[in-house]
Amino acid sequence: MGSVVEALLWAWVFLDSGVSSGSLPDITDGKFIEECVREHNWARSSVSPAASNMLYMTWDEGLAITARAWARNCVFKHNIHLGDARRVHPTYPSVGENIWAGYPPSSFNVTSAIQRWVNEKLHYVYQKNTCTKVCGHYTQVVWATSYKVGCAVQRCPKGVTHFSNKDGAVFVCNYAISGNMRGSWPYESKGTACSGCEGTCEGGLCRSPERDSQKRYNWSPDWDPAMTNSDSGYGVILIVRPIALIITFIAAFVVRYFYPDVFCYE
Repeated sequence: MGSVVEALLWAWVFLDSGVSSGSLPDITDGKFIEECVREHNWARSSVSPAASNMLYMTWDEGLAITARAWARNCVFKHNIHLGDARRVHPTYPSVGENIWAGYPPSSFNVTSAIQRWVNEKLHYVYQKNTCTKVCGHYTQVVWATSYKVGCAVQRCPKGVTHFSNKDGAVFVCNYAISGNMRGSWPYESKGTACSGCEGTCEGGLCRSPERDSQKRYNWSPDWDPAMTNSDSGYGVILIVRPIALIITFIAAFVVRYFYPDVFCYE
């Protein structure tokens, strides 16, 4: 009978523990963050012709929260809320976005996903500021004034809508301020590296303590699917947990009353 009580107690612990998302990294994963930032800055410092005003890109928690919220929809299309900056970030006036999708989930790799976007440079003609094929992902990555990035990856067991119905993953990166302004070049190539911006120069990229500083955000988008799901989930939990707790104590009392030696261990 002791095993019955233990099982009931473990059931209660399980109700309180939640479920892990699995092997894909979270937006707080240090290695994931470092790799996202490194790959973006590598691409930005490698543009040709060299940029004179390319800003060093750093991580932004708010953008990562937005990327995670949109990735949870498991759709291979741009965030429909990007036109309203207040709904995608509490501070920045505009936000850009790149999306990657693939299957199975194990096919996801930060470096290779970002490299898919960067490889579009083969289709970009800087002198004319035109694309021979799709190159908007690349120009967003190397947009000189986009100095913040936040990314997230989401597993999609039922597939990524508009991409595949197989178990896969979607990877979203958001940028501030937004790039790909119509009629504008992604960066300037007049003068030497960093000659067109203030601050220190690192690897051909302009750095600034104020710009590079990290901020915390007690904020989430009002359209985040997790908010709707959590509301219903919390409602179930508020009902189930008290009932489970009552049943646990009743079971323990009954067992203790009829089998007083059950809890005596040697």
